[in-house]
This record gives sequence, C-alpha cells and structure tokens, in this order.
Amino acid sequence: MKQLDERLKQHYAQLSPQEQRIADFIFDHFDDLISYNSAELARLSGVSKATVSRLFRRLGYEKYKDMRDELRTLRQSGMPLTDNRDAVQGNTLLSRHYKQEMANLTQWVNSIDAQQFNEVIGALAGARRVLIIGLRNAYPVALHLRQQLQQAREQVWLLPQPGQTLAEELVDITPQDVVVVMAFRRRPRIIRPLLQQLQQDNIPVVALCESQAQSIISLARWPLCAPLDSVSAFDSYASAMSLINLLANAVLHELLSQGRQRIHRIADLYQQLDELEQR
Repeated sequence: MKQLDERLKQHYAQLSPQEQRIADFIFDHFDDLISYNSAELARLSGVSKATVSRLFRRLGYEKYKDMRDELRTLRQSGMPLTDNRDAVQGNTLLSRHYKQEMANLTQWVNSIDAQQFNEVIGALAGARRVLIIGLRNAYPVALHLRQQLQQAREQVWLLPQPGQTLAEELVDITPQDVVVVMAFRRRPRIIRPLLQQLQQDNIPVVALCESQAQSIISLARWPLCAPLDSVSAFDSYASAMSLINLLANAVLHELLSQGRQRIHRIADLYQQLDELEQR
C-alpha cells in the first residue's frame, strides 16, 4: 500500500488549488504531521476543515485519523521521530545517520536524467549570466554553488544582495541568462511567485529542490531534486552539496580550456594578495 507522500505526489496534478495548499504544507512539514489534528492542519494550511477531510478521502483514507494511525505505525516500525531519544545513545545515531545519507545520495543519483543534466550543464556554461537565488536555509547552498561556478566562468551572481529585494534584480534578466533557484522546503512565500514570473518571462530556470516540491517542479525548466531526509529534526543538505559538486565539475569540464586559464589567474591573484595559506 502506498504511503501518504507517495499518494500525494501521484494525485497532486489532479488536486484543487485548496487541496494543493494542504499537500504543499504536508510536504514541508511531514515530520510534524503526526502531531496535528485535522482542525490544526486546516488552520495552518489556510483552508477549511471540510477541504482537509475531502482531500484525505480522495487519497483513500476513510477519515483523517486513519492517516495519523498509519504514520504512527510507520514511525513505530522504524521511521525516525524527531524526539527519538534512543537514536542518540551510543553509536546508534552515527549508524543511522550514515545509512540515511547514503540513501539520499543513492536516490538523487538514480533520479538524474542524463539528457536533462546535459542540458543544464550546457545552459550553465553558455549563458550570458548565471544568477543564483537562495533564501533562508538555501542561502549557504546557493553561496557555495556561486563560489564553485565562479572558478570556471565569469558573470555568476548571487541574488538578492544582503538587505535588498529581488525586483531590482529581476528587471534586467533576459532569456540569455540562466537563473538557479534554491527552493528547499520551508520556502519563503516569494519563491512560488518568483518562479511564476520567471516562467512568464521565458527565463530558463534550474530549480534545486526536494522531490516532494510538486508545486515548484512544474515551474522550472530543469528541476533537480536532492532529498533532505534526516534521522533527526534538522534537514540534511549533504546530497544537495554533492549535486552542486557534480554540477560545478561538469561545467568546468565543459569550459575546460577557458576554465583552466581562469583558475590559474585566480590562483595567481591568491598569491599576489597573500590571501591563502600555502600548503
């Protein structure tokens, strides 16, 4: 029998806008879902309780409680709880952490579409500018991608600048640019209208997100999914950083001649400015 997240992904395109709001909230708060009753889920999703009941009947549950009972059973059989104290005793946490990280890496590697990936690399290598947007917890990931790509090519920007808004940056973007949007869960509300605006303006967009982000995936020309699953309360970005490493190395290989020259010039500047310790 399919689990709740699989059912939601299967039916997402057929859900009403109100039902999709509930689905998006569930995807973003899946670990906490077991603690919400139907009234709380309705309030937090901004819909009516009747809409919540209708959605879960559509998914095959007779009532909301059946879904919570299913989640509780899964948790008891091994699905991690954020407050599971047994997981932090001895080396148990280390073992479970390692297995989850390996599962995340395996999942994104197996989900990569070779043709799509090659298109992404071609776009990142050939665009006039690469503009990277990452807010909240996606900011460090976006910053790392920018730092890596800047080794291989010029005109790589991180948006928005600290304390600034996006509108001033968006006005100059053209279809000759590529925008990379980091859209990991617990996303700020602006991410969806941002992607809608970029799609309307025919701007090529690469979206890095988790596979449950159905409302985001449909708005990007090239969605690349990296699982964030963790054995504890905090998401893991190891697979996202691994994906960035692959992207950056593939772009460097695509621009090998000019990329190597650029790296050598940067290294010379490191030495001239005495910025880095010598090994």
